[in-house]
Amino acid sequence: MTAPAEHQRLLRLATRASLTVASILVLSKAVAWWLSGSVSLLAGLTDSALDAVASFLNLLAVHYALRPADDDHRFGHGKAEALAGMAQALFIGVSAVLIGVQAVERLQAPQPLGDTAAGIAVMLLSLVLTVALLAFQRKVIRLTGSTAVRADSLHYRSDLLLNGSILLALVLARFGWPQLDALFGLAIAFYILWSAVQIARQSTAILMDQELPADVSERMLEVVLAIPGVKGAHDLRTRVSGSHWFVQLHLELPGTLPLDAAHELCVQASQAIRARYPKADVMVHADPV
Repeated sequence: MTAPAEHQRLLRLATRASLTVASILVLSKAVAWWLSGSVSLLAGLTDSALDAVASFLNLLAVHYALRPADDDHRFGHGKAEALAGMAQALFIGVSAVLIGVQAVERLQAPQPLGDTAAGIAVMLLSLVLTVALLAFQRKVIRLTGSTAVRADSLHYRSDLLLNGSILLALVLARFGWPQLDALFGLAIAFYILWSAVQIARQSTAILMDQELPADVSERMLEVVLAIPGVKGAHDLRTRVSGSHWFVQLHLELPGTLPLDAAHELCVQASQAIRARYPKADVMVHADPV
C-alpha cells in the first residue's frame, strides 16, 4: 500500500510533470507551425495548448482532492478528480472541433507548406517527451489509482497517436504529398473527439457513484464469508471517490452472540477487505440470524 505522504507526492509530481510537458510542446509547436503552416501541426498545437490548460486544472483539482475530510465533506474531496476529468473531456472535445474545422478549410483551399524540417524535429521531441510522461503516469496510476491522472494519461496516449500522425503527414508532405496534411488533421480530430467521449464516460461513472466491477464485489464477499463465525453477508455497496473506495455491507451473525463478539467479527471483516484492497474504506453492519 502506498503511504499517504508518498501517495500525495506522486500525484503532485505527476500533475506538475504533465503541465511542464504540455507547456514545452506548446512553445515548440507554435514555432514549428509558424515556420511550416501545416494544418496537422496546427492540430497538434491546438491540442497541446488545451492540454496545458487541462493539466493546470488537473493540478488544482488534485491539490483540492488530496485535502483531508472535513465537517462539510465527510467522505473527503476525491470527486474533484472526476470533475477535472470532465473539464479535460470538454477541452479535448473543443480542440477536436477546432482541428476539424481547420482541416476542412484547408481541404477546400489547399496551401503549400513552408519549412517542414522544423516541424519534423518538433514532433520527434513531442514523441520522446510524451512517451516519458506516459511511463511515469502509468507508475503513478498503478500506485495511487488516481482518476485525474488516468484521464490525463488517456489523452496523452491519444497525443502519442496524434504526434505520430503529424510526423507522418510532415514527412509525406516533404516527399511531395502536401494534400495529405489536411486529411491527417481531419482524422486526428475524430480520434481526439472519441478520446474526449471516453474520458467523459469514466468521469461520469464516478460522479454517479457507479459500483466497482462485479468480480471485485464477489471477491470481497468471499473474503468476508471465509471468517469463522460469519453466517452470511448481503447488501454489499461500493463506490469510488478519487483514489478511495467506499464499501458498505451487512454481516449475518448468530443472534446469541454478545455485542463485543459481534463487534470483533465486524472489525475482522473490515480488516480482511482492507488487507485485500488497501484503498477500501469499509463500513460493516451486523444483522442477527
